[in-house]
Amino acid sequence: MNQFLLAVADGTKARFLTLNLAEFPEYEPNLQWVEHECLLNSAKELQGQELWASPKTGRNRGVVGQSHSYDDRRQNHIMEFERRFAQTIATQLVHCIQAYPVQQLFLIAEPQLLELVRNALIPVLPKKIKMSEVTKNLCHLKPHELYEYLVSKQLLPAQTPA
Repeated sequence: MNQFLLAVADGTKARFLTLNLAEFPEYEPNLQWVEHECLLNSAKELQGQELWASPKTGRNRGVVGQSHSYDDRRQNHIMEFERRFAQTIATQLVHCIQAYPVQQLFLIAEPQLLELVRNALIPVLPKKIKMSEVTKNLCHLKPHELYEYLVSKQLLPAQTPA
């Protein structure tokens, strides 16, 4: 029943889940998300001087004490960190698709990251996989809450009682 694969991500982490039948349907819901992998964006975990030579941006003191501003292009570096993380997410998705019999892929991420993941994934995604996207940061939700959200948006069928 691993026909559904869910990737839910924000700028800091990405989680990969499949929808499975419960082992004991009389004691638990008959469908449940099982988390297989969680990736962390190491660039987002670094702060201040761990990431940059100077924690403050755009200021410098001259010899005579006058300050002047400049653009150190940190935004370009931050975008590159996000692009690399999106590429890592796309690579992991391909591994999951090869490891599990997936027919439907759900991508849930904030808009900028979703676009980066889509751009990295489309060239390598097998044609047989249907892809649905949700532009929202839901990485903080638990698996059953993610399922309920997808059902409420009519992207997944509701559970049938056991």
